[in-house]
Amino acid sequence: MSDLADGARSEQERSAEPSAVGPAATEPSATEPSATEPEAGTDSGTDSKDGTAAKKKNNRPFWKELPLLIGIALVLALFIKTFLVQAFSIPSDSMQNTLQRGDRVLVDKLTPWFGSEPERGEVVVFHDPDKWLEGEPTPTPNAAQKFLSFVGLMPSAEEKDLIKRTIAVAGDTVECKKGGPVEVNGKALDDKSFIFEGNSPCDDMPFGPFKVPDGKIWVMGDHRQDSADSRYHTDDVNKGFVPVSQVVGRAVVVAWPVNRWSVLSVPDTFDQPGISAAAGAAPGVLGLAGAVPFVLRRRRRLTAGRTAG
Repeated sequence: MSDLADGARSEQERSAEPSAVGPAATEPSATEPSATEPEAGTDSGTDSKDGTAAKKKNNRPFWKELPLLIGIALVLALFIKTFLVQAFSIPSDSMQNTLQRGDRVLVDKLTPWFGSEPERGEVVVFHDPDKWLEGEPTPTPNAAQKFLSFVGLMPSAEEKDLIKRTIAVAGDTVECKKGGPVEVNGKALDDKSFIFEGNSPCDDMPFGPFKVPDGKIWVMGDHRQDSADSRYHTDDVNKGFVPVSQVVGRAVVVAWPVNRWSVLSVPDTFDQPGISAAAGAAPGVLGLAGAVPFVLRRRRRLTAGRTAG
């Protein structure tokens, strides 16, 4: 506070003293340039011109920016198609009524990259395992369709992919007798909520029991009497099973047409207690582990009794 006070007094003392210069010295001369006006040759004019030029440069016409925006959009679409989500078209009636011919589904391609494998009840898209589509006609796309399918905006017409429901996974035992239900690890599936109305679970092609090998899945169409699924290919190189390595991804939503928009969820019957092969084996394993200590203790007692005798 002292410094501020001293400075204030000094200012007052200076203001009280008579000015050493006259009023004429304090007024700007008519011939001298004003301090508030830019002098000729200063940078202010240049700055103004540069600002105007930068403003004009930033206000580029939209049509000049359009090619860049389209390029970025195509790169993003290609990235999404390759690693995240891809659209597929339903070419047949094998998945009715869950999916209709002409539906467009979005397939999650991300989770397989992180090691996730198909689970029971999921609808999956997979590459032809071993000539399942041999003899099926393949439409010839035009140039526009090829480009749109390349960037993922339209399903590819050249790739031979199939779409079915995962019924059993590695380690499961699956079977179906004529007149009976599909059974997974001894548990009957209640498939009325998703198979085509009026269809039987497998009367057209009973099968099993089969144990699903490691790295494979067993698939069936929801329109059982119109689906050449795993049941019809038990004589191929994979015995009707689909290698997990051939699975493109899980179909998660019906995206088109709009009036059929829906999420492809897993039916409740695939979550019933005891259906998992691992869960079914768990009680036996736990029981054996719990019995071991009692058996060992009993053996020790018997041995000790014989020694004492």
